[in-house]
Order: sequence, then structure tokens, then C-alpha cells
Amino acid sequence: MVRNGVSFFQFSRLAAFEAIDHAVFTRHGGCSQPPFDSLNVTYGLGDEDLSVACNRQRVARALGGHKLVFVRQVHGTGVVQIQARDTEPTSGAEGSVPVGDALVTDQVGQFLVIQVADCQSVLLYEPVRQVIANVHSGWRGSVHNIIGLTVGVMAEQFKCDPARIQAAIGPSLGPCCAEFIHYRKEIPESLWRYRDAGVHFDFWSLSCDQLVQAGVLQANIEVSRLCTRCRTDLFFSYRGEGATGRFAVVIGLKKL
Repeated sequence: MVRNGVSFFQFSRLAAFEAIDHAVFTRHGGCSQPPFDSLNVTYGLGDEDLSVACNRQRVARALGGHKLVFVRQVHGTGVVQIQARDTEPTSGAEGSVPVGDALVTDQVGQFLVIQVADCQSVLLYEPVRQVIANVHSGWRGSVHNIIGLTVGVMAEQFKCDPARIQAAIGPSLGPCCAEFIHYRKEIPESLWRYRDAGVHFDFWSLSCDQLVQAGVLQANIEVSRLCTRCRTDLFFSYRGEGATGRFAVVIGLKKL
């Protein structure tokens, strides 16, 4: 799909809900020069700040000009809640945003952004309570089950029913390329069942299992099954490119 000259993908299950909009942006249609070409949305990588600001504006315009809400991602387990009593969050440079690796809100017009280049972005939507979340789950986040923690916040703080949550796992490092040579030190033995005969791990399956363990129905989970390292023609990949940008995955509640 293309809007305002910027291309992105959507998940069929999430696209069926009129109350939300979402997008998995590609690396194309932006202002940045190589090696950040071209729709890099992340500051602090070596890209020009003006280019990143331009790219964020293009992403916002493609989503109807809604407010983009960022967090400073640190591969931790912090879940940032955006509620009515909160002051309006900022979409400025990295130093001015809250630290966390997941965002949850029930506020219309706040479009939640996760920035990735191999890690998973996991989009969540509970249509009865009208609550959305966006999760940054790299291998460290997977080890600490940030997905389950985020579903827990939705249930406990926003009164969501996990069985009603729709979930979508974005383009990320696939089992074909998720190589962990030092997995014995990095990944708990309890997760070694997601390893193939060698040193590759299937984090897509792990995330699906973590969603189900948190109460999400298997039938409500959609996986893109696009490997970022295999598809550097479409997406940034840290594993594949080293110095590179980050693409945006966004979800927001619309004004109907």
C-alpha cells in the first residue's frame, strides 16, 4: 500500500477494524542518504537529524497527520502507559521521550511507534475496551517475555480481556537468520526448544507461544513471516547491514 508516496504493509486481521489504523513501513520513500536510505525514523545512529525529522513527518502524513508517540527503546521490559490523565507525550528527539520497550494506550489520536531493524514489533488491539499496544521485542525482550508483560498491563490497567486481543508480529529476523553462536550464555535453557539442530532460533514461534500463554487466542495471531535480513530490499537489517536505519511500525486509534 502507498499513501503520500510512502509504502507500507498492513495485516489483514487488523485492517478489518475501522477504529484503528496501522502500518509496517518499508525503508523506502524517505529523505536519508546511505547507509540509512531512506525512511530511517531513528535519531542517534549517525543519520542527519533533519533527515530523521523529515522521515517522521512523512510517516505521520501517511497516517493522516496523527500524533506519533515514540519511546527510547533499551531492550528492557518497561511498558509505557499513555492514559487520559497523562500530559501529551512528545515525538521529538530521543532524549525527550520516555524510556521503555512497549507502549499501551486507550487514547484516540495517539499513534504508537516502534523502531526496528531485525527485532520484532508486536501490535496488539482489544476491540471492546478500545486499547492498543506496540511492543519492541528483540531477543532480550523475548527472553524476559515483554510480550506477556504488555498483555498483563492491558488486562490489569486497562481491563482488557486477553482472549479478545488481536495480535500481529511484524517483519523481523526469521528462523532462517536468527543465529546465536553464544546461545548457551545469552538464552535460557528453557527456550532452547526453539533452536534448530544448529544455532538458529525461531523467535516467531516463541512470540506466538508467549501470546497464547498470556491468554491471546492462537486464531487471533497473525505473523508477517518476512525476514528482515533476507529482505533488505524492503527493510533495514542490523544483522545484514551493520550501519543502517530503523523502519517504523505504527498503530493508532482513529476518530470515527
